[in-house]
Amino acid sequence: MDTNLVALTEEFGSESKCRHFLEEIRWPKGPDCPRCHSGKISRIVKRNQFDCDSCRYQFSVTSGTIFNDTHLPLWKWFLAAYLLCESRKGMSANQICRTLDVSYKTAWFLCHRIRAAMKEADNGKLPGIVEMDETLVGGKKRGITMADAKAAKQIVVGIRQRGGDLRLFHAKDITAKTLSGLIGGNVSEDVELFVTDEFPSYSYAVKGRPWQRKHRQIRHKEAYVQGVVHTNTIENAFSLLKRGITGTWHKISAKHLPAYLDEMTFRFNRRHQDSTLFLDTLQQLVSTSSLTFEKLTAQESLA
Repeated sequence: MDTNLVALTEEFGSESKCRHFLEEIRWPKGPDCPRCHSGKISRIVKRNQFDCDSCRYQFSVTSGTIFNDTHLPLWKWFLAAYLLCESRKGMSANQICRTLDVSYKTAWFLCHRIRAAMKEADNGKLPGIVEMDETLVGGKKRGITMADAKAAKQIVVGIRQRGGDLRLFHAKDITAKTLSGLIGGNVSEDVELFVTDEFPSYSYAVKGRPWQRKHRQIRHKEAYVQGVVHTNTIENAFSLLKRGITGTWHKISAKHLPAYLDEMTFRFNRRHQDSTLFLDTLQQLVSTSSLTFEKLTAQESLA
């Protein structure tokens, strides 16, 4: 599906067109009941709903999805999804607010529901040459010491396969235990090469484990590249993340940082699929469970 903003408006400029398209991607073989999974369904045209002939459950194409209980027109959802997935460094809620002519609270909640749908499923462990590094993110704070400013920043750990996928994690620390868990869950034991910088925790994290013999460290005090041993690939991804923070989002709370990491990861891992990126986003939207405002604003959790 190759589209642009003009074509998108022409194709999905009405509620009925959006609903019809969502039905096609949610139920390619025809609607079935989300409660009993029966295919015997009657359409309630005036209410944009369906009635299950088996269990009498009434539902719509948005029931149980990230669109659930929305009061926003679906064509605005489509525009917001397009803007978020096609903007390389993301788009702020303030910009969405102005573009779609909605309140800031509506735009903020809308963006976070789309980000929730962008959360990547577990796609297995990364093979090949894999790099891992960590970085600090966070706004500048005036009137405090450098040590306090550094302590206020948040840790982001990145793992990237060269020529492949990226994974970003909001971590509570960079101890060997934390890094070991991230390595075990995301890096294949048959990896060709596992590259990090000289930070000591990485050596302890792989000690006595399958990755130890494939582990190479680049010592930045000596050089930034030693043949195939470097962390430039993951550092390039960090650079893109930080440009998004400083140039687009401006301020990100520690609580919602994982959502922004999910958005960037989703878009980055589909960087070579421009023609299907918007379709993939819509598919995620109808495949993801609903997210309430109360759940969104609940207590944070770190990897």
